[in-house]
Amino acid sequence: MAKGTHDYAADPRNETVLINVNGTLVPRAQASVSVFDSGFMLGDGVWEGLRLHRGKIAFVDSHMDRLYEGAKAIAMDIGLTRDELIARIDETVDGNGMREQEGVHMRLMVTRGIRSTPYQDPRVVISDATIVIIPEYKTPLPSTIESGIRLFTVHVRRGDPAVQDQKLNSHSKLNCITACIQATQAGADEALMLDPHGFVATCNSTHFFIVRKGEVWTSSGDYCLGGITRSNVIQVCKEAGIPVYERNFSLTDVYGAEEAFVTGTFAGVVPVTEVDGRALTPGRGPMVERLQTLYRELMDRDAQ
Repeated sequence: MAKGTHDYAADPRNETVLINVNGTLVPRAQASVSVFDSGFMLGDGVWEGLRLHRGKIAFVDSHMDRLYEGAKAIAMDIGLTRDELIARIDETVDGNGMREQEGVHMRLMVTRGIRSTPYQDPRVVISDATIVIIPEYKTPLPSTIESGIRLFTVHVRRGDPAVQDQKLNSHSKLNCITACIQATQAGADEALMLDPHGFVATCNSTHFFIVRKGEVWTSSGDYCLGGITRSNVIQVCKEAGIPVYERNFSLTDVYGAEEAFVTGTFAGVVPVTEVDGRALTPGRGPMVERLQTLYRELMDRDAQ
């Protein structure tokens, strides 16, 4: 059965988790936003996936940088300072008694707010930004971390920044959703996506790396989100003396690689065992296992 990097074991505690909707903690079953909300209506907003590690929000400064830069790019006022927003996240964590728990993942969503009528022009917005924080008990499946995933290269491309800049972590994810659908229907776990020039760009929900002759390669980054886990893996490679390159490469380079892996906030570093039917490794290879260890050590340092 196909699976994705975001697969997790169901946890009954999630049924009683409180959701933060505009500063108020609300039971999960009652949490809602207006049908006139900009996010629901048009995908107009930005978001972050956050992980709690040893009681702290992992790499919180990097996540806040990306969120506030994205909001500025679309001329949206979040309405809270960075410190105020972090305090609200902390209130959500503590309000759910999650501070000392492991396996807590959060989705922070900020939309432009409520519109007076179904229309795209931001001048019809009549409220402050909508801020929702959804905390859940979600731990990646051990089988995903150890056995990896299979990718399928889809026809859906990562777009030109003049059309929709892929560096913007917006709520508008239809491009990635259609890629995911095609990969799923092909029997794979996730989609590998190319850039407009035919070079490998990224996956539908994670960043992609290959290992060739002891070197770690990832895309140039021109057509993908500024991934925080991606940049952290590049950092630990440099610290460990592992040659790492951001460059253009093709599917031919992928098919001939010794190993491949993807990165993301939820699951960290995940091995890729197969791309388009070409077998790479039966599970995680030695480089992926090493990088998983180095990444965990970096998370531990960040939590100190």
